[in-house]
Amino acid sequence: MHETILLPSRSGMRPRHRRLWFFFFLIIVVLLFSARTAVSYYVETLWFRSLGYGDVFWKTITLSWGVFAAFALLTFLLLYGWFRLLLRVAAPDLRTASTMVIGRRVINLPVEAAMRIGGMLLALLVALGAGAAMKGEWLRFALYWFRPSASGPADPIFSHPLSFYLFTLPAWQALSGWLLMLALLLCASGLFLVLISTGSRLTSGGFDGPVPLPWRTFSLAVAFLLLVIAMRVYLGRIELLLEDHTVFAGVSYTDAHVILGGMLAVCGALILGTAISAVNWVARPRLSWLVLAPVPAVVCYVLVQVAAWYVSTFIVKPNQLVREQPYIAHNIEFTRQAYGLDRITQQEFPAEVSIGAADPANNQATLQNIRLWDWQALRDTLRQLQEIRTYYDFPDVDIDRYKLNGQTREVMLAARELSVEKLPGSSRNWINEKLIYTHGYGITMNPVNGFTPEGLPDLLLSNMPIQSTAKDIEVTRPEIYFGELTDTDVYVKTRQPEFNYPQGESNSLTSYEGPGGIPMGGLMRRVLIAFDRGDLSKVPFSDDIGSESRLLMRRSVQERVTALAPFLTFESDPYIVVGSDGRLSWILDAFTTADTYPYASHYMLRDRPISYMRNSVKCVVDAYTGATTFYVFDPQDPIIAAYRAIFPSLFKDASAMPPDLRGHIRYPELLLKLQAQVYGLYHMTDPVVFYNREDLWTIASEIGMGENNEQATLPLQPNFVLMKLPGQSDVEFVDILPFTPANRNNLIGWIAGRSDGPNYGTAIAYNFPKTRLVDGPMQIEARIDQNAQLSGQLTLWNQQGSHVRRGTLLVIPCGKALIYAEPIYLQAERSPMPELRLVVLALQDKLAYAPTFEGALQSLFAGAPSSLNAESASFSAPAAASAAKTAPADRNSLISAAARDLADYQRLTAQGKLAEAGQKLEDLKQKLDALMR
Repeated sequence: MHETILLPSRSGMRPRHRRLWFFFFLIIVVLLFSARTAVSYYVETLWFRSLGYGDVFWKTITLSWGVFAAFALLTFLLLYGWFRLLLRVAAPDLRTASTMVIGRRVINLPVEAAMRIGGMLLALLVALGAGAAMKGEWLRFALYWFRPSASGPADPIFSHPLSFYLFTLPAWQALSGWLLMLALLLCASGLFLVLISTGSRLTSGGFDGPVPLPWRTFSLAVAFLLLVIAMRVYLGRIELLLEDHTVFAGVSYTDAHVILGGMLAVCGALILGTAISAVNWVARPRLSWLVLAPVPAVVCYVLVQVAAWYVSTFIVKPNQLVREQPYIAHNIEFTRQAYGLDRITQQEFPAEVSIGAADPANNQATLQNIRLWDWQALRDTLRQLQEIRTYYDFPDVDIDRYKLNGQTREVMLAARELSVEKLPGSSRNWINEKLIYTHGYGITMNPVNGFTPEGLPDLLLSNMPIQSTAKDIEVTRPEIYFGELTDTDVYVKTRQPEFNYPQGESNSLTSYEGPGGIPMGGLMRRVLIAFDRGDLSKVPFSDDIGSESRLLMRRSVQERVTALAPFLTFESDPYIVVGSDGRLSWILDAFTTADTYPYASHYMLRDRPISYMRNSVKCVVDAYTGATTFYVFDPQDPIIAAYRAIFPSLFKDASAMPPDLRGHIRYPELLLKLQAQVYGLYHMTDPVVFYNREDLWTIASEIGMGENNEQATLPLQPNFVLMKLPGQSDVEFVDILPFTPANRNNLIGWIAGRSDGPNYGTAIAYNFPKTRLVDGPMQIEARIDQNAQLSGQLTLWNQQGSHVRRGTLLVIPCGKALIYAEPIYLQAERSPMPELRLVVLALQDKLAYAPTFEGALQSLFAGAPSSLNAESASFSAPAAASAAKTAPADRNSLISAAARDLADYQRLTAQGKLAEAGQKLEDLKQKLDALMR
């Protein structure tokens, strides 16, 4: 007779006490890990409220954690219910497996109880993981829930509206991924328990015999898995519209005639397999039926692949252009819509080569605003002239337009920001970094081609306190608490005076007067804020911080807007603006993107593929208060419409933007670069031309400074120009970028993004004649290098303890011609401050240079000889740009008349009319003599 011994699985300690201790320990762990999260949420709430966006934060929390809770709960209920079902089915085998006989003793192991607890814990862990994963997809479900009504063009294959691809399909993709994960877990867990409980019975039962009950339950899991795979395959049919091919994107001939129907057949076969598995669950089960369930789908898939190979190899490839032509047309149409290329108008640009074609008399505004200051060179110069103290820095230089003396002029601005990293080592302490050195001060402004006689920038705004030489520009609030370098927290309105700017032997001090920031409040709030910001050992014990003090956090413009609207893509470079009230503000462009636009090709944007982009939002950040506003400039964008439905208080209409700020919005560089990249291929709207890549364009290249300050071939960057567009009467601020044919250096066209008035957001593409070669930047660079006088001087400068620094070569349309401009700076080896030494201007058939901009203009248009001698070409006052602007009307008339005489002389000589040509030459000499006087 055996003695039965029960292991003390429920003895020793009372079950109730043990469970109490377990739950007490679990609560302590949860509290410890959640304390920082709770405090962080509290401070986040305060920060969002300080900006007036408290509801945005709570809407985000509600939606994201709502998705987490829903999917975590569903996952736990399904998995735990499934585990309980499996344990109930496998209970007899588990009881047998839990009994051990050792000698005359029978030991009952608590296998069933252990597996029940283990199943619950496993279900809980998987549920938390699934909930966390789906929490990261909350925006997909929110966009689906708040999507606008069906809008946009329907795709030509399934006739689904655009909103289906932007909102519905992403939500279904996320949901199907969760279902597939769940189905795989159900199958894996079911198979695991079946194998350990009925492995021996499987051997004795034979392959075709009745299947044990655990295998019947496993059939249910297989049925669910096959059904989920059928759903994934059905979505895969729609996703064929999103795939990129070698020549084009979207559904191809083979897809339309074989794959789409074949995938539908595979779906049917999978549903048949689901039915077989379900019958195997409810009827007299057999293992052979379970094995047979996926066979129809596998066979169907193989047949579809064979048919697709046959059609692709023997029907499509021998006549690919004919077969694919309608599908290429779909790709062209939808890609142009996705990137806004359908908003670009096309015009012909003659790109003539004569001097008269430039028409300098009628394009004075363009000539007066040719940018000769390269932004890197200007930044290096400002760091030497205007930093004043080592802890100031100019991180960037921006280009904009302002009214100066009644005329719109193109200028360059740079914000003087404070970098705590540059404070002297002895001053790097918590009080200095958090309470005293809290902000930068002021900006600099100079015309894009304004120089002093020493080759330095002609500054309109400069110094500390700010001095202005332009009566139209005044800065009343120069302090910069929010900028590009302000990446640390500071405490303001404290008892410690803040450093404002250096003033001789003393310093000017100030105290923050704005409403921005989080009020520190009472002791408990200060402790919680300090705990979150890592200042727990300082803030609660500081005598300088009181209840009226404020915390300024997320002071970086980029970080600030990203925290408020992480679902938008932002331009990497905010630009500073001086308002009519003298306040400084930052403007930053924001974009909506998607990768599910039907039939559109994908392009890389910051290492991620997209197939849709709109510049729908302009963000404005006050440099003093940090107030952040999002203005919607493209209400037709369905994605921004959905975001506005989710966060109605976050966005404002474009009409609400103050007029003085609206006058400084511009066509974004990031958008123009991407559109130019797409346009290089998709300006070809004829499918035959597109297929053969007969007219492929690329962005023009130039010789620039690459890594390690070495010369390298780089693509041109968008260039902001204040100019009169061909055929237009008004001067506009445009963003231009030239094109070259693929693998060629000559220009073929250029694109201009418009920024002003009712034309904002539109673009014009100008096509050059294909019968004429127009020099590109690389060819102009070669002409500069091949000029004996220029190259000799540059070589000489490089050998005299100095370094020649060549600025960006600009290609600027002027009249019916192109003007090329390149500044050349001289920089001493021991000085990081470049100085302008030469200005090179060129037309297609003429190269001119001089130490001054005015001298180069005279050489180019008036026939004055080019000169390298600084003494023979003095700078006029106030500068070359001002001289060009203030040139008398009769001088402009002489220049225009001389250009016409030269053009007539060349034409008459070519026609053999030498007598008339001689007369034109005499007229030209007289006009040149008059200009030289």
